Amino acid sequence: MPRTPLDILFLGGSGVISSASVRRAVAQGHRVTVLNRGHSTHRELPDDVERLTADVTDDAAVDAVLAGRDFDVVAQFRAFSPDHVARDVARFTGRTGQYVFISSASAYQTPPARVPVTEATPLRNPYWQYSRDKIAGEDLLVRAHRENAFPATIVRPSHTYDHTLIPTIGQWTDVARMRAGQPVVVHGDGTTQWTLTHTDDFAVGFVGLLGHPLAIGDAFQIMGTHAPTWDQIYTWLGAAAGVPDPEIVHVASDTVARVLPAVGDGLLGDKAHSMVFDCARLQALVPEFATTVTYDDAAHAQIAWYDAHPDQQSRDVAWDEASDRLVEHARSV
Repeated sequence: MPRTPLDILFLGGSGVISSASVRRAVAQGHRVTVLNRGHSTHRELPDDVERLTADVTDDAAVDAVLAGRDFDVVAQFRAFSPDHVARDVARFTGRTGQYVFISSASAYQTPPARVPVTEATPLRNPYWQYSRDKIAGEDLLVRAHRENAFPATIVRPSHTYDHTLIPTIGQWTDVARMRAGQPVVVHGDGTTQWTLTHTDDFAVGFVGLLGHPLAIGDAFQIMGTHAPTWDQIYTWLGAAAGVPDPEIVHVASDTVARVLPAVGDGLLGDKAHSMVFDCARLQALVPEFATTVTYDDAAHAQIAWYDAHPDQQSRDVAWDEASDRLVEHARSV
């Protein structure tokens, strides 16, 4: 049975995770408005999307561009602090039937005491401030729902990618190193399982929750069942780039974090640990959700996109130099 069309506001809407959800919402007949800075050029949105331009962190600009409008659903993809969430609660109370906060699976207990991870897994990440800020935003929404019936839904995605977001630490730099015959660094021993979810699959679960009465006041993780090891991910990426047997050098995650602190928090607070998930709660409400895209195929689409866009093939000098130092260190011990 067709769903009743909804008026949906996406705060963000042109990013890796959100753009596919915008496209799916439009395809399902919903009326979609996207509010962002209008800077993205890599992801086309449907022509019939209403576009509003403002920095979502600029309260005055957001209030002006929304001009008191109401929406059936507000989907917040760009809130990274509890203060921002608090301002949203004040702004949208009485103006929406559902407020969806994009949190993160990195908010879960890290490392997890047991797997698969479910929505009942405790929220605690002592390594990464980003994750702690997401937890604080969730806590605020739980209180707002409990005390004032604010119609919050919390969504926790894991590592979600599209044709532009290579999942390795160095992203394009790792591809360039492989093609140049240089070794690439893989943290740990390469056997850690890591769940990868294509944004088109995420969109099925996400849009399925919009306007769903049983989603109000609850939290849902949205990620697929595809959980390859990091060695598999790098090997598939190399094969797609024309390097079927890339040279992989394993380095302890703690060492990587020490040599390049800029990646340390996200590595120790997320990627260094095996993470597999049970999405039964989501599938009970959105039974059509499933994994349809796996990275062994998607890596080819990513390489094809980068080869067609040489202006995006930038090498990260810091990671390049750190990789050389880490490889030298690994070979000396």
